[in-house]
Amino acid sequence: MSANSIYNYETVAAGQTAQVLGVTGGTGDYLRRLVIVPATTSPGNVLLLDGATSITVFTGGASSVTELRPIEIDMDMVSVNGAWKVTTGSNVSVIAVGDFL
Repeated sequence: MSANSIYNYETVAAGQTAQVLGVTGGTGDYLRRLVIVPATTSPGNVLLLDGATSITVFTGGASSVTELRPIEIDMDMVSVNGAWKVTTGSNVSVIAVGDFL
């Protein structure tokens, strides 16, 4: 992937469990960035899954944010165990940016 590549994006609504990024997703998918969008100052958590490997990327919780603005997290990662998947708690959504199958 070059610096001039055009990335895809996918939205993940609040309260989703293991939503696949891309149509089918797969090993080798590139995740450039996650944009966490809290809807309240006490949003739920956000998990990123690569196959069975779960990574907490945003803990959330009571009064965990002081203002309602997007939080950008640069990931720059390639999936090694199948499709990237995102799980969101209540009151938090995600925009995933990358190259997904």
